[in-house]
Amino acid sequence: MPPWQLRKREVILHQPPFLTVERHHVVLPDGREIPDWQWIITPEYVNVVAITPDHRFVLFRQEKYAVEGLSLAPVGGYLEPGEDPLAAAQRELREESGYTASDWEHLGRYAVDGNRGAGVAHLYLARGATFVGKGASDDLEAQELVLLTVDEVRQALAAGEFKVLAWATVVALALLRLPAYR
Repeated sequence: MPPWQLRKREVILHQPPFLTVERHHVVLPDGREIPDWQWIITPEYVNVVAITPDHRFVLFRQEKYAVEGLSLAPVGGYLEPGEDPLAAAQRELREESGYTASDWEHLGRYAVDGNRGAGVAHLYLARGATFVGKGASDDLEAQELVLLTVDEVRQALAAGEFKVLAWATVVALALLRLPAYR
């Protein structure tokens, strides 16, 4: 099936570095035209599930502006311009949590919204995470570092305690890659 074709693009809103909204004139594979397809551009980001040698997940309990109440969250952050996603994941893990890891697995590169863009998520599993010193996070929200067992993470995921889709996704993908630890 042929891809959609972009005929024209117009910037509607430009708020660097976090948001650009465009109007695209697109042609569908069947020839139909849509002159006002909205497209959202946000920075690419990483989310990291880090696991210690004793099988504990390095997570945060935190608030986010768009989330009601507390949520469990993995490490995450935006890529710097030109930054390699793995390098960003390693930097974010050290900055946010004070941990580094010896074994990294890329869990995938995902479009945030298949119809409107809205960025790309790079998801990682970091095994062998060890604490090397207090991180220097620049997050705006208050957060508490927590170390949870695999069973506690499974229960939290099933209970909806990871309240952002990308966070639940990276945790679920990480759990699929782990042996049945108890």
